[in-house]
Amino acid sequence: MSEGKRAPLPHDFHPPVAAFTVVSDDVAPGGVLKDAQVYAKGNTSPRLSWEGFPAETKSFAVTCFDPDAPTGSGFWHWVLFDIPASVTELPAGAGSGSFEGLPAGAVHARNDYGSKDFGGAAPPAGESHRYVFTVYAVDQEKLGPDADTSPAAVGFNLRFHTLGRAQLVGEYAAPAAV
Repeated sequence: MSEGKRAPLPHDFHPPVAAFTVVSDDVAPGGVLKDAQVYAKGNTSPRLSWEGFPAETKSFAVTCFDPDAPTGSGFWHWVLFDIPASVTELPAGAGSGSFEGLPAGAVHARNDYGSKDFGGAAPPAGESHRYVFTVYAVDQEKLGPDADTSPAAVGFNLRFHTLGRAQLVGEYAAPAAV
């Protein structure tokens, strides 16, 4: 997508909620994603940790969304929810591979690759896309959907049960085709 016509970020049209902080060793705000977070190079979910969320939080959800995908509706790379409120960090790889460090009870919905895990960045050749990693503070222990629910339906539920939101946006540009 051209720089002048970038799509809005996924929460631009949602009601305002409390903001909190998410940080990562793997995704720098506005920085370039590391090879580990690229589909064809490592396909590993990043380490994320968060703090400052509302005290009444009962669970968390984590998503990764590419608003610049040439689909008309963006592309969901990661949809994870029902993370216990006691968990404030996911280690690198918790959403991919052997899921080491994935908290008990957390649910992966299918992403737009069709798998129930993290799927790394993969923009078309010559394009630069943004990858929005969002942590949601949720007002319920269990959001309601199951692992077979579409990302849009999970997002619908999050829209009505989010107490707070933190996001990190990284970018990745695929080399131009030769």
